[in-house]
Amino acid sequence: MTEPLREGTLTQHPPGAPATLFEKVWRAHVVKDLDDGLTLIHVDRHVTHEVTSPQAFAALDAAGRRVRNPELTFATPDHMVSTDPGRTDQTVPGGTEMIQALRRNAGRHGITLFDLGDRRQGIVHVVAPQLGIALPGTTLACGDSHTCTVGALGVMAWGIGTSEVEHIFATQTAVRRKPRTMRVRFDGVLPPGVTAKDMVLHLAGRIGTAGATDCALEYAGTAVEALDMEGRMTLCNMAVELGARYGMIAPDDTTFQYLAGTPYAPKGELWERAVAHWRTLPTDAEAHFDIELSVDVGDLAPQVTWGTSPQDVVSIDGRVPDPATAGDETRRRSMERALGYMGLEPGMDLAGLAVNTVFIGSCTNGRIGDLRAAAGIVKGRRVAEGVRALVVPGSGIVKEQAEAEGLDRVFKDAGFEWREPGCSMCAGFNADKVGPGERCVATSNRNFEGRQGPGARTHLASPATAAAAAVTGRITDVRHLER
Repeated sequence: MTEPLREGTLTQHPPGAPATLFEKVWRAHVVKDLDDGLTLIHVDRHVTHEVTSPQAFAALDAAGRRVRNPELTFATPDHMVSTDPGRTDQTVPGGTEMIQALRRNAGRHGITLFDLGDRRQGIVHVVAPQLGIALPGTTLACGDSHTCTVGALGVMAWGIGTSEVEHIFATQTAVRRKPRTMRVRFDGVLPPGVTAKDMVLHLAGRIGTAGATDCALEYAGTAVEALDMEGRMTLCNMAVELGARYGMIAPDDTTFQYLAGTPYAPKGELWERAVAHWRTLPTDAEAHFDIELSVDVGDLAPQVTWGTSPQDVVSIDGRVPDPATAGDETRRRSMERALGYMGLEPGMDLAGLAVNTVFIGSCTNGRIGDLRAAAGIVKGRRVAEGVRALVVPGSGIVKEQAEAEGLDRVFKDAGFEWREPGCSMCAGFNADKVGPGERCVATSNRNFEGRQGPGARTHLASPATAAAAAVTGRITDVRHLER
């Protein structure tokens, strides 16, 4: 059951007043209040990759500046890299120059680089939390819209454009406008076969891609507290698909256990002091949010998208909606266009729809828990005839762990392609694409027209649902396959 939104106006939090998680982190990072409601914010950690950094470095060089705090910036190639076994800089046409420019610029400016061949290389939003670069109560920016992923650790994290990348390189600060606050509570116990991905897809269907526009969105509730860190990161990853500027979850013992011993986390006495501080970060009981929403997860089913937006979603046992039922003309036209692009008709069952491709990976669902969930469905089965199925670990460390657990063998024995770390088929920046008119079930975060290649038809789903589609050749209710 979903309760309606309760909206207010932008809350002002005077010093000493009860505060939200976001407000606490924001306050601690204000360098200077500027004119017109803008604020200069200190950036604790900056993560960069090969696509949005070359122009920023070039502008920095043209101005005769250096990176102000190179020890606070970390780089890794992920978007343009090939995921082919045995890959090199040259494997993806057009990627060579960007990959080599990142390597060259990182070396000149003294920035830590997790390069191809380094076990730490991978998708920026997988690498940053995995290595302890993202820590509770800190700020983190990256030239990618899904930087909000690491908000799952209690980080105030956001995506930036190239000009802002340059600004952070030069000043270690960013100019931000303080957003409204929003809290979504997920309470109850998730039914079998239902995951964090299904939770956030359901939410997108409920409030739309503009439902959290310009908000700092906090996820809370018993169902969120029960998630592991990887599920929490899935929720925060797709906060941007709801229109939010930030997605955050309060740190707790699950967070601390995940971070303990990671390379860039504090050690010894500093760790104990850090954890003591992190325990003060959760939202105060009396704190006010500008918007609140409550969702009971007890009756949720696996979700799958039918259109060309994450908000175009229904339960796996649902039907394609009729545009005639849309609430306004703009939405009706949008639905009609989406159905035309996807080759669907109103009233069709999604379950049973034949697929050509299955992609398991991305910054949304490319972590070890995601691969375990998919392997649990795949084990002992075979990829359906005529289906191409890829598994792309989110980082070299995830790949190593999966191979140590034998997950790679489960996938390869079933007929999946086992790939090298990278963004892969999520964004279509590299050679991993879906053919025109072909239908793909993907664990990524966006299903826009052409996102996975010109004419590609993408259905977003959880790793388990994607695995079920791979072995049946059709969109399938994973609850029928779970052991």
